[in-house]
Amino acid sequence: MARKILVTSALPYANGSIHLGHLVEYIQTDIWVRFQKMQGHTVHYVCADDTHGTPIMLRAEKEGITPEALIANVHKEHSADFKEFLVEFDNYYSTNAPENKELSQTIYRKLKANGKIATKTIEQFYDPVKNMFLPDRFIKGECPKCHAKDQYGDNCEVCGATYNPTELINAYSAVSGAAPVRKETEHYFFKLSECEAFLKDWTRSEAIKGKPTLQGEAANKMGEWFENGLNDWDISRDAPYFGFEIPDAPGKYFYVWLDAPIGYMASFKKLCADKGLDFDEYWNKDSSTELYHFIGKDILYFHALFWPATLEFSGYRTPTQIFAHGFLTVNGEKMSKSRGTFITARSYLDHIKNPEYLRYYYAAKLNSTMEDIDLSLDDFVARVNSDLVGKYINIASRTAGFINKRFAGKLSPSSSNTVIAELKAAAQIIADAYAGREYGRALREIMRLSDIANGFVAERAPWVMAKQEGQDAALQQVCSDAIEMFRLLTLYLKPVLPKLAAEIEQFLNIEPLNWASVNASLNAGHAINEYSHLITRIDPKLIEAMTEANKENLTATAQVSAPAKTKAEPEAILPEGEYISIDDFTKVDLRIATIVNAEHVEGAEKLLKLTLDIGEDKTRQVFAGIKSAYDPATLVGRNTVMVANLAPRKMKFGMSEGMVLAASDERGGPFILTPDVGAQPGMRVK
Repeated sequence: MARKILVTSALPYANGSIHLGHLVEYIQTDIWVRFQKMQGHTVHYVCADDTHGTPIMLRAEKEGITPEALIANVHKEHSADFKEFLVEFDNYYSTNAPENKELSQTIYRKLKANGKIATKTIEQFYDPVKNMFLPDRFIKGECPKCHAKDQYGDNCEVCGATYNPTELINAYSAVSGAAPVRKETEHYFFKLSECEAFLKDWTRSEAIKGKPTLQGEAANKMGEWFENGLNDWDISRDAPYFGFEIPDAPGKYFYVWLDAPIGYMASFKKLCADKGLDFDEYWNKDSSTELYHFIGKDILYFHALFWPATLEFSGYRTPTQIFAHGFLTVNGEKMSKSRGTFITARSYLDHIKNPEYLRYYYAAKLNSTMEDIDLSLDDFVARVNSDLVGKYINIASRTAGFINKRFAGKLSPSSSNTVIAELKAAAQIIADAYAGREYGRALREIMRLSDIANGFVAERAPWVMAKQEGQDAALQQVCSDAIEMFRLLTLYLKPVLPKLAAEIEQFLNIEPLNWASVNASLNAGHAINEYSHLITRIDPKLIEAMTEANKENLTATAQVSAPAKTKAEPEAILPEGEYISIDDFTKVDLRIATIVNAEHVEGAEKLLKLTLDIGEDKTRQVFAGIKSAYDPATLVGRNTVMVANLAPRKMKFGMSEGMVLAASDERGGPFILTPDVGAQPGMRVK
């Protein structure tokens, strides 16, 4: 049954460029939306730039332009970045829009009429030079706990303490440098404390078909806030401020977090006006449509407490489900400007060019939890080259040429091929994984099927058949079956790789693939177009160039110790006595191993438990110290290299029956070794 679905991603702030951390969310959402559309559902995907607040006002002032000009420039940049990363919004808007102003004021009036707005006189720091009240992040001073200098007004980045800005020692304005003064002002509050009973029920409620409104870990996190009781929410800011003025309150403006989520509604309202859709059908309290928010876990508080309470007590429907994801690390660490791993979307496009490589890698890492994901740049190169080029595209590149050159591009009738049947039978497994945001599981299944398809091609060896007389019919059949397998894999990968899928649809001379296409087949005599190279391997040098281009020049500090080696410095040659002989090397039995299963080890900080297939009658169990670098789910199905003749070692958590090989040094790691395509479990490394 076709469903009506409205989907949003969190609004990026209009004070900076889109970077690779941001893209995790938009790629995750776009894949889900594309999958739902392939299922035949009516789906609208909207978003907007978050444009209000003091930082926008101050940056515009610094650049000598109006806030409106600043956000227009940023909107153009953001829109271009999203478009090139194939994030297909139905409307990408701005919170500084007439629809948002009207909705924000309407919702405020409804909350006020419902007794949910109060006023209170508070004391804040005031900048006497700039004549403005200072947000906490624009006040700096000495931490009252550890006495670290230049700490923000809400928390210390050195010791982690939280405090009120009035507790800072020798506080100063980050805007003018002046010593702030305390000044009273009247603020407007949303009575969140009166919404606690509703929110306790809502955060533990179930959405359609028994699915929870919040992920379990998110609901538990919200439960922690209820333990100490909810405080009323300050929703106003004093002039000067870039935002919407509160009705009947001159000089008072809505705090950005009040009108930002209303921007979801405003963006959709603009889409409704443009496309003739019914806004009320999606936002009325009794709506039968579905509403999904994709967000980062850092803004869960606003979306799972403030936002549903705002909607509930102003007479609108609440979200069907909220999907929170984790943060992005690069090479196992926070993105770093000094290491060149704080990478903007534009910089990636300038160097790597192909956005679908990143879409694929993120998808391979993503699941339905709030776990952080890691962009290991070496693994990124290896996985894209192995999976997309070495496995997936390899199927067409090894067979399409024979169809084009020997058979005028025409295919044989579809045969009763067991591999094709297996590929078709996996459609529901893959669909369930996509629907549940278990993209890593979906891609592992697709790559498993790719391995089977490649095995079929390798076993039939069409390049050998092409040289043999009387094998034309068999050659055409084998290659036609392989092309059908390629079509099915393309269908499964289309939510992740939409541009490549469109190019392949043109090559295959077929209509755009949807999920129902799994039940179809390429008919006898169907003509495909000339095959041309679709994608290329990533050159690791491009990654090096990208990280170098993103490194910030930091002021050098004198070092007493010897300088660390750079990548260009060769390792010192070993003294003669430290070399080993070939006989020594051959004593080490290195084998290709397939990781059948990987899981966390309870009580172990560094270990993962791996189950390895090395071509023996039974699997091996190995404990590997790679937990810091890998999500276990991303390892399943991968090939690596292990020491097979290492004496078994009894550990606290069980018996370890070998060792997997990994590389690391001060630049990062560990990075497990990955053999080239074609290596099979049990093969000897020599």
